[in-house]
Amino acid sequence: MGSGHCCTFFEILLAIVLPPLGVFLRYGCCSCEFLIALLLTILGYIPGIIYAVYVIVAVQPDRPSRDLEEPLA
Repeated sequence: MGSGHCCTFFEILLAIVLPPLGVFLRYGCCSCEFLIALLLTILGYIPGIIYAVYVIVAVQPDRPSRDLEEPLA
């Protein structure tokens, strides 16, 4: 098991205990993902966990922004 898998496992564990913390470790405190996880956790613990685990597993933190892509010719 590589270092990346250990970090992901640790982030998922933290996301189950405290969802915004797991998202914070991956994206930082001023990201949209963190704010959504924080809001969902305040509104309901289970939706916060589901969203945090989804964001950690499925969404890539270094994905290119749609605004930065060049338009097709």
